[in-house]
Amino acid sequence: MHPAYWIAAITLLFATVLKAPLGQPAAAAAATILFIGGGLPHGAYDIALLRRVTALNRYGLILAIVGYVAIAVLMAMLWMGLPLIALVLFLSVAAVHFGEDWQMLDEPLLRFAAGAAVIAAPTIGHPVDVASMFVAMSDARATLIAQIITAAAPVTLLVTAVGITVAWRNGSQKWAAAMTLCLGLLLILPPIAGFALFFVFLHSPQHLAQTRTMLRDMTLARWLGTGASLSLAAIGGWWALQYLSPIRMDANMTAQAFQLLASVAVPHLLLSRWLETRVDRPSLFHSSI
Repeated sequence: MHPAYWIAAITLLFATVLKAPLGQPAAAAAATILFIGGGLPHGAYDIALLRRVTALNRYGLILAIVGYVAIAVLMAMLWMGLPLIALVLFLSVAAVHFGEDWQMLDEPLLRFAAGAAVIAAPTIGHPVDVASMFVAMSDARATLIAQIITAAAPVTLLVTAVGITVAWRNGSQKWAAAMTLCLGLLLILPPIAGFALFFVFLHSPQHLAQTRTMLRDMTLARWLGTGASLSLAAIGGWWALQYLSPIRMDANMTAQAFQLLASVAVPHLLLSRWLETRVDRPSLFHSSI
């Protein structure tokens, strides 16, 4: 577990005790920039990983890249045309993807519940704020989605507690302790700050560590440059699509940041699932905890 997580978590805990304005617009904007800048790059190596574990020729690789980009564009268009469906798809994909962090658990239900707990916990402590964000990302009907998640949250967290216990017994004490603290903070912190803590300091470092191990022959400069350039390309593509689209989306920066994450998360999840059949990702994960 990277020491930066504990520093960030303790800092946010003290800030909450001291009643720092973590839910104010400026703080929310800072947290948004943090989770985009610190979280988006962890999916930027998908194509490099694809090249590493397959024997695709140039045309096959081009076809794979086109397919990857096409899925991301289709997801972005879904936000513009059918935002409620896009929201439900995003939340489902996020729960599955966050559950991948729990490879030490053999039971898929426990992994899914642990991933969903990251989404569910903030709805208990800040139901109005979460509902408002869902509405900004989608439409007024998203309030119902927030209410459903809130109703299911106690069961989700209870099942996750079982998963934490199993993880602890299986030797992943550091991860279990870190997630226990994180879920507690997700209950009390403003949702954007809590999500930034999880996404930037827990979720992304695990995947970046895997990627760095698998792409260890890359120089550090090239590895960092790949992550930065493809992340900027994703942001630029998102802006370009909005400029070209006749449909105007909500100008809320945080809502758009989540929509961007959702658009790249779907192809990222699909490709990562396929890559799992080609490389021993779980063993790499355990080695990074």
